[in-house]
Formats: sequence, C-alpha cells, structure tokens
Amino acid sequence: MISLMHASVATCLVSIGAATVVAMPQNRSDDAAMDWPNYRGDASLLGVAKGTLGNRFEVAWTLETEGAITSSPVVSGGIVYVGSSDGALYAVRADTGKEVWSYGTDDIIEAPPLVHGGRVYVGSNDFYMYALDAATGKLAWKYETGDKIMGSANTWTSEKGELLIIFGSYDNKLHAVNASTGEKVWEYETSNYVNGTPAIEGGKIVFGGCDAVMHVVSAKTGKATETVELGDECHVAGSVALADGRAYFGHYGNEFVCVDLAKAAVVWRYGGGDQAFFSSPAIGQDKVVFGGRDRSLHCAKRSDGEKVWTFPTRRKVDASPVICGGKVVFGSGDGRLYVLELATGKQVFKYEIGRPVYSSPAVSRGWIFVGSNDKRLYAFRPLER
Repeated sequence: MISLMHASVATCLVSIGAATVVAMPQNRSDDAAMDWPNYRGDASLLGVAKGTLGNRFEVAWTLETEGAITSSPVVSGGIVYVGSSDGALYAVRADTGKEVWSYGTDDIIEAPPLVHGGRVYVGSNDFYMYALDAATGKLAWKYETGDKIMGSANTWTSEKGELLIIFGSYDNKLHAVNASTGEKVWEYETSNYVNGTPAIEGGKIVFGGCDAVMHVVSAKTGKATETVELGDECHVAGSVALADGRAYFGHYGNEFVCVDLAKAAVVWRYGGGDQAFFSSPAIGQDKVVFGGRDRSLHCAKRSDGEKVWTFPTRRKVDASPVICGGKVVFGSGDGRLYVLELATGKQVFKYEIGRPVYSSPAVSRGWIFVGSNDKRLYAFRPLER
C-alpha cells in the first residue's frame, strides 16, 4: 500500500517506478475555490472545474456501499460526499477514502448533495430534504415535500442575508427553504415533475420541467418572470446551465437548445434525431459539451450550436461531463470513464469500471471522483511521468 504525503503549500509527489503519483494536497481556507461543493460546481451549473487534468490516472481508492451510486459526488474541505441507492449519504476523506460518517434515510438517494456553510443538504426518495452537519453528519432539520427529490439543491442569499435552499421535487414544485431553520419560504408549482437541479444567477432561478417548459422564477418572490414553451414531448429531465444571459439544456424532444433569457426565446437547436438528451451540459469559453442517449458525447459551438465533434461510446451518456483545463471528463452507460481533449474530442484516458456510470464526476485539485452502478465510489489520482 502506498502512503500519501501532503503539504500545505504545494502538491507532494510520490514516485512509483517510472510514474509519479500526484497526491491530493491538504485543503486550506485560501484554496477553497478548488473545491466542488455542489452539483456542476457552482450556482450557474456551468460544469467547469478549476485547475488542470492530467493525461493518466490510477484508482487511488474505492468506497463500497450497499447500493448503486447514481448520485453525483461533491467535494468540500477535503471530504467527498455522495449518496447511494442503499439510502445513505456518505462522507469520506478525499485523500484516503476513509469513511468519516454516514447518515441513513428511508429510501434511495439519487440526488447529488450540496455543501454550504458547514452543512450538507441532500434530498432522498423518501420525500425529505435533509440538512446535516458537514463535519459530523448530525441532523439539523429535514423538510418534507410531496414526493421524491431527484435533483440537487442550490442556494441564494436575499438582500437581508437570509440563505435559501432551493430544490425541485416530483410533487411538481420548486421549494425554497430557510437554510437555518428548514422552514418553508415559498414554493412554485409546475404541472409536472421537477427532476433536475435549478440554476441560479442574478436572482433568477432557471430550470426545466417534465411539463416541457423552461421556467424563470424570481428567487426573492418565488413567482415566474418568464416561461418558454418547448413543445410536446420536450420534457426536461436534466439541469440547465447559465452563461452570459443564455440557458443551455437538452430535452426528451431529441434536441439540445440554447435560450436567450432576455428574449425568452430559443436561439439555436442541436440534434433533432431519434434520441433524447438527459445529460446536463458543461459550458466552456466557446464550446458546450453534453451527453446524448445516442451513445455519444457532443461538443457544439456556444454561439450558434454548430457541431464541433462527437465522441462515440457503447451505451447512452446520461451522466454530465465536466470541463477542466482543456479537457473534458465523463462517464458512460458502457461502464467506462473517459477523458478527452476539449478542442478535438480525442481520447487521452479511459478506465474500464465494468458497470454503468450514471453518476456525474466531481473534479477537485486534479483528482476525479465518480460513482458507479457497481456500488462503488471511485477516486482517480493523476499520474505524471
């Protein structure tokens, strides 16, 4: 077994034959920007991680649970948090995989957790949103909805300094809850399930629903400011990403679309084949990357939706990709984790897990964390020659 050493200022290197293992540095207060504390990395759900990704990786550790891990992990303060189909939320050391604590709910956890202000928030299929102490796993409060919670929560702070936890549920509603007390602040009702994570930017909450509508809701009032009808069968199961006044997302109408928020109108459409887009996008400077049920990862221009490249896999790509330092990492239903060059779509790394990967990766300090249907959470550390 390899012992990993850590430094508070720089990453330590441990030599193993011809390769060098890049150990995860200790978390410090001034490098918290390298964390991945919520699904897709930030409130706008851009899916972009700080730093760079290497070309070669090895499995540093795995955590085995009692159920498939379709929940997407998050990383904060040197701890990885992830839910499992066994009904528990796990907190483990990012460097070693040692379990810090676990908390059991009454049903499976498919929703990604959110870490904010010393607490971790996670929804369960038992209809509850849980607020737990991030260090100990102790319950602070739980909030009951009318159905299961599949997406992650997001946060917004009011002018008065009140922090809201905002999330959707299969009860057809978007919920806003006081982060301190767990009391309802407002709720916004749609006409079908709310499956994804709401994106938040500039006081606006943007999300798509299984009602085939893109909703724009005021975080302050919980009232709709705009809605965009997407058409019959255009259910939005994934999450919206926001960048420069535009919303990017795919839907079950077999298209990926870009919507101008000010005009409340579709700017461009991509696809139009016979397969849906469930994956949430990652937004680069001039490119948008997203998975498809046509067994491919797609890259298009942000400006007009023109195809840049596609990368084929052997099964559907429902997991969401992450862009980091000129590369993109994602998992596929074919049981593999892939790292590609963002510019060209050329594969630089592949790892055979063997069971479907519907968990979206978290990237922190050059490490990759992802769950699998083989009931394990994987940590990949970079190798340098």
